[in-house]
Amino acid sequence: MNYACTPTTGPCRRVVLQGALAMLIGSLPFAERAPAAEPIKIGLVTALSGQSARAGEALTRGATIAIEDINAKGGVLGRPLELVRRDDESNPAKGLTAARELIQREKVAVLLGGLDTPVQLAIVPFVNNVKMPFVVPWAAGTNITQNGAATNYVFRVSAMDDEVDKAIVAFAGKTFAAKKPGLILVNNPWGESNEHGLRAALKAAGIEPAGVEKFEANDVDVVAQLSRLKQAGADSLFLVGNVGPSSQVVKSLDRMGWAPPIVSHWGPAGGRFTELAGPSAGNVIFVQTYSFFGNLSPVGKRVLAELQAKYPDIKGPEDVTPAVGFANAYDSVMVIASAIQKAGSIDPAAIRDGFYGIDRLEGLIKTYEKPFAQNKHDALTAQDYIWAHFEDNHILPFKK
Repeated sequence: MNYACTPTTGPCRRVVLQGALAMLIGSLPFAERAPAAEPIKIGLVTALSGQSARAGEALTRGATIAIEDINAKGGVLGRPLELVRRDDESNPAKGLTAARELIQREKVAVLLGGLDTPVQLAIVPFVNNVKMPFVVPWAAGTNITQNGAATNYVFRVSAMDDEVDKAIVAFAGKTFAAKKPGLILVNNPWGESNEHGLRAALKAAGIEPAGVEKFEANDVDVVAQLSRLKQAGADSLFLVGNVGPSSQVVKSLDRMGWAPPIVSHWGPAGGRFTELAGPSAGNVIFVQTYSFFGNLSPVGKRVLAELQAKYPDIKGPEDVTPAVGFANAYDSVMVIASAIQKAGSIDPAAIRDGFYGIDRLEGLIKTYEKPFAQNKHDALTAQDYIWAHFEDNHILPFKK
């Protein structure tokens, strides 16, 4: 049986509406009908789980807020930015696998690194080989950027070990009159980088260390190493290690009943340090590149307000922990966007040259004036460092 089609019948009504919608779309200007521009992907490889997950979250938030700020102004080259993350679990092999996936499968335009120097060092030869711009917003190993590559695609918006080591020696001498420090260092490439830097900085200052002791990342007791430094007359400790091993140093000192001044690289800032180290966690003073306390720049005030609006757990500056991860990632993405804009495309070689073309950029940490050159792939210097410690679970500026 055939049914007549009238404007009130269901099937006919759908035909009429579909036809009208097609006519309406056809009458719109081309720009309004064009599909959204394809995003430019930025890949993030960092620790998103384990003891350093807080650092990965800080890097994620910093990159996210920067991307939202950039996209709100129209993106880069008329295209929005998009963050694609992978967890390296603080494992070099997994970090390299994640980098390969982001570059080869996700087709990211730029790779953003993470917390751990050994992970970055595993990725560096690969990105230089495939010519992928790689920006490191945390890991401080000197040879990450000073890697000897003829064509270097690795840049950093973070502290750098050689500069941090000079700052540690100067700060300990000025603050604690340290004359015979003991070095207690994690036994990995990051520890090796800082042993070299600290020995050079101490020699330049005319200071002989009491000794150098190493510990493994999974050690649960370092009393033996610390006892040797104490017996050698150490009047202070220079500490290099991430969250877990650094917390074991603090607990071992508690068991010994020894409380020398502890001046540290920023490893303790990367995660659950106060939980793992116990009540003496606040005795460790460590380097940072940014704090949301004090008189903030206009960029700092705006970004803190955006953080509070987006993340309910951030009530004030004390909740942006670690601020260094957030600030370095924020500025790294701003630098990446500026380099892509300078390049005028997402061609990797053009983006690399775009970093050298950045003249002036107002960031969160500072205003960058020509931050990179062919022989300068680190945007921050020792003048950009501050000192901090934990109070409860918050990182606050250190005041003696």
